[in-house]
Parts: sequence; C-alpha cells; structure tokens
Amino acid sequence: MGRTYRVAILIVGMVASAAAQGSPAKSTGAVGVPFRVRRTDESIRLDARLAESIWASADSIVDFRQREPLEGAPASERTVVKVVRSAERLYIAVRAYDADMGTVRSTQLRRDADLSSDDNVTVLIDSYRDRRGAFLFRTNANGAMWDAQLVGMDNLNDNWNGIWDVVTRRDSASWTAEFAIPLKTLRFNPANDVIGLNVRRFIRRKNEEDLWQSWGRAQGIQNLLYTADLSGFGDVASSRPIELRPYVLGQAVAPSYDATGPRLASASSDAKAGLDAKIGVSPTLTADLTLNTDFAQVEADRQVINLTRFPTFFPEKREFFLESSGLFDIGTPGRVQLFYSRRLGLDANGVPVPILGGARMYGKQGAWSVGVLDARTGGGENANDVAIRVGHDLLERSTVAAMFVDRSLTGRATAERGAGIDLDFPLIVAGQNVEPHVWLMGTRTPSAPGTPLAWRIATDYPNDLFDNFVSLYRIDDGFAPTIGFVRRTGIWETTGHFDYQPRPGVFGIRQLDLTPIPSWDIIADRATGDLSKPSTWQTADFEWHVFGGDLQSGDTFEVNVVRDLDAPSTAFDIFRDVTVAPGRYWWTSANVQYETSPGRPFGVSSILSTGQFYDGHSSTAELGATFRGGGHVILGTTYTVTSARLSSGLFTATQLTGRLEYAVSTRADFLGFAQYQNEERRADFNLRFHWIPAIGDDVYIVWNSGFTTDPDAPWRFPSQRSLTHPLNGALVIKAVHRLAR
Repeated sequence: MGRTYRVAILIVGMVASAAAQGSPAKSTGAVGVPFRVRRTDESIRLDARLAESIWASADSIVDFRQREPLEGAPASERTVVKVVRSAERLYIAVRAYDADMGTVRSTQLRRDADLSSDDNVTVLIDSYRDRRGAFLFRTNANGAMWDAQLVGMDNLNDNWNGIWDVVTRRDSASWTAEFAIPLKTLRFNPANDVIGLNVRRFIRRKNEEDLWQSWGRAQGIQNLLYTADLSGFGDVASSRPIELRPYVLGQAVAPSYDATGPRLASASSDAKAGLDAKIGVSPTLTADLTLNTDFAQVEADRQVINLTRFPTFFPEKREFFLESSGLFDIGTPGRVQLFYSRRLGLDANGVPVPILGGARMYGKQGAWSVGVLDARTGGGENANDVAIRVGHDLLERSTVAAMFVDRSLTGRATAERGAGIDLDFPLIVAGQNVEPHVWLMGTRTPSAPGTPLAWRIATDYPNDLFDNFVSLYRIDDGFAPTIGFVRRTGIWETTGHFDYQPRPGVFGIRQLDLTPIPSWDIIADRATGDLSKPSTWQTADFEWHVFGGDLQSGDTFEVNVVRDLDAPSTAFDIFRDVTVAPGRYWWTSANVQYETSPGRPFGVSSILSTGQFYDGHSSTAELGATFRGGGHVILGTTYTVTSARLSSGLFTATQLTGRLEYAVSTRADFLGFAQYQNEERRADFNLRFHWIPAIGDDVYIVWNSGFTTDPDAPWRFPSQRSLTHPLNGALVIKAVHRLAR
C-alpha cells in the first residue's frame, strides 16, 4: 500500500497549498472588555414589552455586521440586544427593527421546526466558556421555538430540547423576542464569572445574515473562538438540580395481516408507565436515568429505496440519547462509528426492542469531558450495553478522546467489545480554518480472531473561497462494532473534494461552487487492492460540479457529471426481481438540480438525472413542492421515480411522501406524514398531535399504520377494504409531566 500512502500525502499537500493561497479573513474577534450583564431582583414578566425598569438601564448591543451578502458591512436593519439576569434565569431581549414590517417572513409555529424559511434570531451561549460547546436558542416573529446543542466545530445536535421559553411581539417598526433561559438549563463552571455570547439575525427576504461577533465568512455563529465575553455569573449557585419526568401511556394495537390476507396477530391493548430522571451530579456533570423507556412519540423514519448493496444510515431521534450526544462520538457518522445509539432499543429493521432501564452521565470537569452510558434491553435481545468516553481539551479548541464499548448477551460467555481514540485539531492558520483529524478503533468479537482495526486520517479546510477535504481510511475484515455502525469492511478508502467558490457579483449570482478536480470516493480491497491502481478498485464515485452555486434570491442550482464504478464479486438484487451479476461496471451520468429559496411561499425542488447504470441505462426525476402560506398550515410533497433498463430486466422504483403540518399555536400542533414506495409495495402513515401544556410537559396522540399496495393482494390500499386488513396499526396516547427542584 506504499502508493496509497503517497497518493494521500500528495492530496494533503494540495489542500495545504490551497490554504496558503486563501485570503486571510478580517479580524473579527470578540470585544476585549467583557460585556457585563445586569442583575435584578425585580420580577420580570415574559411578554416582549420590556416594561420593567431593568431593561431601560441595561446596556445595548447594537454593532451588528453582515456575514452575508457583504462581509463586514453594517447590517441593513437595526438590531438592539439587551441582557439581564435574575438569581434563576437569564433574559435576553432582541428588538429587530425593519423598514418594511409587512415583508417580515414568519410561517412556522411548531416546536423545533426549521426556521430557515423565516426571519429569525439566534442566541448562542457558551456557558462553560471553553470554546468547545454551546447552546443555541432560536425564534421567529411568531415565537416558534428551536434549540440545539453544539459540540466542537460542527457537531450540531438540533434534536436536543432544553427547558426555556420565548415570547414575541410586533409593532409598526419592529418585532421583539424576549428569551427566558433558566440557569439550570445551562452548564456553568463555578469558578468562572464569564460565559460566551453571540447573537445572529437572519433577514429572509434579503438572505442577509447579521452577527454581533464572528461575522467573517470563514467564521459564523458556530465558531466559538470569536464569541463575546459576558461577565456577571460568579455568584451563580452551584446547585444540583433534580428533574423527574414520569409518563403514562395507553396503547391500542390493531390486528395485523400478511399482504396476502392471513391474520398474523390479533388486536390488543395495554397500558404502562415509566420514568426519566435528570440529576445534577455536580455543577457541570449530569446523570440521566430511564426506567421502562418508551419512544412512541418519535417521528417515523423516512423510507428509502436503496439501489446499492450497502446498508442505509438513519439518524437518532430518541430524546434519552440526544443531550450531549457528541460526548459519545468517535468515528465518522454514516460510515464508521464505535458507538451508534440506534443499536440500542432498535433491531436491524428499526423495530423497537424494549429498553428495561438505562443510565447516562455526561458533562465536563475542568479540561476533562466524560460520557458514560449503561442500558439494559429485553425482548429477544436480553443485552447489557456499556459505552464510556473520556476526552481532554488541548490548545484553544482541540480535543483528544478515548472510548470503550461492551455488549454482554444473556447466555453467551464472551462479551463483544471495542475501543478507540480520536484526535481532533481545529486550527486557525492565516485567518483560515484548517482541521486535521485522526481516529483509530478496534473490536474483539467471537466471530473474528484477534483485534481487527479501523482508522482514518483526514484534513479539512472549510473556508469561503476554497472548501477542501481529504481523508484516508483502512478498515480490516472482521471489524464489527456491535453497538456501532460500519458500512463496509476489509477495505482501503479515500474521499475528498476541492471546491472553488468565487463570488462573481453578476447575473444575480451570490457564490459559485466549482470543482476543478472532481470530488472522489474510492474503495479498494484491503488485502489485494491499491488505491493508486484503478484496476483493483471495488467501487468509485467521481462528481464534477460543471456549474453550480447560490443566487442572491436564495435559490440554488447545480449541473453535475458523475462517473461511477461498482465491481460486485457476487450477484445481488438491486430491485424486486432484478439482479446485477458479478462483474466490473463503469458508468457515466449527468444531473441538473434546482431548488427555490425556502423563503418563498411556494417552494420547489427538482433533480433530473440520466445516463448509464451498470450494464444498462437509468433516468431519475425527483420533484418536491412545499407551501408555506404564512398561516397555520404547511404542506409538502416529494415524488421520486427511477426507471432503469438492465440486461437482467427492467424496473421502475417509485417513492412518494406527503407531509401536512397544522399548528394551532406554538404549543399545539398536528403532523401528518404519509409514505409510499413500490419496492416493498406498502403505504405507511404517521399521524401525531402534540400539546405542550407547560414547558417540560407533553401530551401526544399518535397513530401509526401500514397497508399493502401489492396489486395481487385482495385488500390492496387504497381500497376501502384495506382498512380492515392493515399490515400494522396502533393508537398511542402518552402524557409526560415534569417535576423539578
């Protein structure tokens, strides 16, 4: 593999050369003197009117600058931010002035909705002040709530839900958002008087991004080096909060049937109760406990027609695993992970496995970060799973971490184990971002002798003019992270891209995205392959951006040429009744993509692709449409069809999804999600009503059902008869109440 290493070194050199040529970003560091928060014992009413006297005496933050479209220019609309605190809460008021209030975009009301379609403001708080993690809180002019937890440079967990509140109000000249964030929601270093703060405003109709700090294009709100210092927290009590969230659940399950008609299971009903607890072990360490865990309210995964011979990766959505999930990461998500939380409580097909109980502890202690998890599953699995990760801060933002995982199965003498180390070194070189990253892991399982290894070395250069990346993997045969994820084993792999992104300022183009060198993903056999010899490759994917970029309007476009290789050693089914024979297949295709701005009331996305496919030809069309009228209703649909002609047969793969959102208010909404795909010949429905009586309390009513669409089935959907013969169906009512001290 000497040539493989030389190829990787050559590409790393190209990335470094591009880094040297990139123009340095402007100095946009945080203010030198900390901004001091005013404390008050006055009762503050959360109404966005800011009538309390403390608001009049609090200092104002007004110096907002553009990151887009004109880097460093004063914001086109005035924004005023004030920050005060009480003994228990942090209050942040943002008044967003606008010369044309009638054009302020506000379509979303649902909790955790994507607010990029609207005017919005985001508050970032680095409560540890370690520049390695932060909490983000976002709202629009409707008062919709979105939050996320940031770990490192780009590990953004937007499934995290914290305890906080916001109220908004409009007048003829502005809209105002008043945030109230309990100090217990944040994590404080008790020895530090200072936290990090940044505020971002997005003006949708102008596609303008304004920030108080970190407004350089190579920076942005997630770059924690340039957040401002906010002092006045030295007296925050070192409390150890306790939060209990008991739940009760009732469930009615419909009888299930085979697609041909026979009944597989009878109707049933049951009820159960459980408990989630959050306990402050120390001011910076938290323990989560769960008993008789249930995730009935979690939104269904989107179905995928997989036209490859490799597994599909799905993201985690279950709340117990979400907070500080970055403290349990080692590896590359979607490719190789030592720990993948969806392995706990879900089987390989996504069917729930009972979690009898579990515990986690996570947080920071000085320069150390820790994540410990233990979960016990029942059903037919009967496993005990353990994951332990310890990290240490280096330099300004760098981290070294080690992890150990263990799965013990009832009735099996030998446990399945794995361990790994991860070194991440995000740096600023001449004003540009450079991030070398290395990880190494190994596993020990009864199915493979010794300790098979997997490792990756990579360098990222994510900047405005050049966005470059290169990586090299080696994954041994037998590498098997039992509670992790691996897409392929026994391979060498290299991936990378070299993107040139100029801003021509003509024809309404804001920024182009061109690839002088096609992006690549090449895999060769670990034992006999050589990444420098195409004749030994197993798979390869090259994509050339002929022309693409972003328009000033917010629309995006791409024209791409793709060259692919697949060399299966055995036959595999690519679609129902269509098989790809062993062989070596090269093919070329082209695609055109266009997506309108999410700020438009009616948005459209389209992908048209055509070209060779294995030993034949295929064409794909994907069309999506979304209606956001600015009221309470949002409608969306996506239709994808692939028509392929191969030597072994013809097939047409079709997938249709539909989505209906109706938000009664920011505290109550209905979400309907329907899916159909013809590979498995079924239609599935997920209907969910969510009510938030108070922040932290939840009531869910959920209906899940699936029906066959097999043309030979006597109870084929959408006939009325099919409603009496579902493949599956269940109605769940769940109530959760929060008790806190």
